[in-house]
Amino acid sequence: MRADRLLSILMYLQTRGRTKTARLAEEFEVSSRTILRDLYALRVAGFPVYTERGPHGGCYLHEEFRNTLTQLTASEIGALFLSGMEGPLKDLGLSEPLRGAMLKLTAALPEPRQAAGRRVTRRVLIDATAWGRQAASGALAVLHQAAMEDRWVSVQFRRRFDVRTERRIAPYGLVAKVGTWYVVWAGEDGELRVDRTETVREATLQEGGFERPTDFDLEAFWCAWRERREGLPPPFEVHLRVRKDAVEFVRDALGARRGVFYGLPERSEDWISLEVAFPYFEAARRAILDLGGAVEVVDPPSLRAVIADFADQIRDRYPS
Repeated sequence: MRADRLLSILMYLQTRGRTKTARLAEEFEVSSRTILRDLYALRVAGFPVYTERGPHGGCYLHEEFRNTLTQLTASEIGALFLSGMEGPLKDLGLSEPLRGAMLKLTAALPEPRQAAGRRVTRRVLIDATAWGRQAASGALAVLHQAAMEDRWVSVQFRRRFDVRTERRIAPYGLVAKVGTWYVVWAGEDGELRVDRTETVREATLQEGGFERPTDFDLEAFWCAWRERREGLPPPFEVHLRVRKDAVEFVRDALGARRGVFYGLPERSEDWISLEVAFPYFEAARRAILDLGGAVEVVDPPSLRAVIADFADQIRDRYPS
């Protein structure tokens, strides 16, 4: 989204000339501080963007800079027309603004270039929506507003086994990956974290704003985080049968509220199924053994066999 805004600011300055930063902020519905950061990013990227203070000041492009729409190649136009991700933008309420922007761009292009845009959109479609995708949560809109305005948010995360945690977070950015939204955020300790937005059950904007590090690059951070995550071994998934009267015991033992437990609940013939993910096989074995007769491993067979073998060893050690 920021790359699109930077390109739009360039074209706006070229067509309108010298413009106040407050006017740009109003036009692009962001803060003046965000506009100043965007102008700085354009200068760093090599574009001749300048700012002057005073009643007759403002920001402007150097007069020798030229980059008209008629100079766009057919391939560049095709890439622009394929860049609209309808699903993610709809989640943020931006599909209509994108459609309007593309219509304005089309109208500004000469007829041969318009034909190039129509040709590619009739032959290539990018569907960024995952199969069976659920509607975006209401928290996504709050997180989006907070990220755009650099405001703190009070959120409630839903963790494994329905454990709820309250946090005050600074949303640095949002990432849409194959129909799933992620929020990149920092807590009050300043440490950066990543969570799926679907784990946010409640989100409330706070009055105060946070200071975003000037050197933070959302795309660079996301790519590095994704590479680290892809380098991790896949989780070891286990299908358990849990006694209904021991569900809370199992959740406490495996979830975030880990503690010391004495004894087991009364035996019951009612069982429920539970899917649990562990970082690796040995972690699953240790945790399942701690739960004793409150659970039974259904799958995978390898873990079930190991648990049964340990049970046999214990029975042989205590024959009485």
